[in-house]
Amino acid sequence: QVQLVESGGGLVQPGGSLRLSCAASGIFFSIYTMGWYRQPPGKQRELVAVISHNEVTNYADSVKGRFTISRDNVKNTVYLQMNSLKPEDSTIYYCNSGGNLHVAGSGWGQGTQVTVSS
Repeated sequence: QVQLVESGGGLVQPGGSLRLSCAASGIFFSIYTMGWYRQPPGKQRELVAVISHNEVTNYADSVKGRFTISRDNVKNTVYLQMNSLKPEDSTIYYCNSGGNLHVAGSGWGQGTQVTVSS
């Protein structure tokens, strides 16, 4: 059974940086597409960044040039480096497994809160 555990969220000032991590178990990690999604209040969950098994990436337009997704197949971990954070980036971020570059898979973590505020 897939287990995804996120960490690294927190409170940061506008313009600051955070690095989210998602440790995966129960899956053959190296062949899975992994992604980060977020759900702003009152809105549907949305794609933030996705990385395929061969490290092809896809980003939401709103985060291009500010966020970077990466993976470590030895540590079974996917990362999201978030720079130049804005207040509108504030929400819960979820790790996802088993989807493709445009559609989420069925595996979800519990989420980690990111708050960007002065």
